[in-house]
Amino acid sequence: MRSTAVRTVAAPPDQVWGVLADHEGMRTWVPGLRVAVTRPGTSETGGVGTVRKVGFGIAGPIVEEVVAFEPGRRLGYRALAGVPLKDYRGEVVLSPAGAGTEIRYTVEAEQRLPFGEALLVRGLAAGLLSGLVRGVRAGGVR
Repeated sequence: MRSTAVRTVAAPPDQVWGVLADHEGMRTWVPGLRVAVTRPGTSETGGVGTVRKVGFGIAGPIVEEVVAFEPGRRLGYRALAGVPLKDYRGEVVLSPAGAGTEIRYTVEAEQRLPFGEALLVRGLAAGLLSGLVRGVRAGGVR
C-alpha cells in the first residue's frame, strides 16, 4: 500500500532540501520528536547509509536508514526497527514549481490488515508532509 501527499511551498528547492536533509533538525518541524543520527552516511553527511533513531517521549525509537539521497531533489528511507508496519519506506521528492517547490511525500508498507494500516500510511504521509511544510515556513532553524 502506498500514499502520496503533495503540497507546494513558496520556497526554492535548496531551502526545502536544507530542512529535509537536516535529520536532527526534524524536531523543529514535528513537535515533541526526538531524532539522533547514530551512523553517518557512507559518502556524505546525512546521505545513503545514514541511520537515525526517531521517537516521541518514551515511545520509540523507530530506526531508519537513508537509502536514497539526491541533494536538492530526493530523499528516501526505510525502517529497520520500531515500526508496526511491515517494510515501511518513505520518499520525499522535490520539484521546482514556479518560484516555489512541489513536495511529494510518499509512504509505503506491505499491507497485512484490511483497514487500519492503510489509514495509518495515509495519515503518516499527510502528517509528515505538513510537518515538513511547517519547518520550511519557519526557516528550518534549530
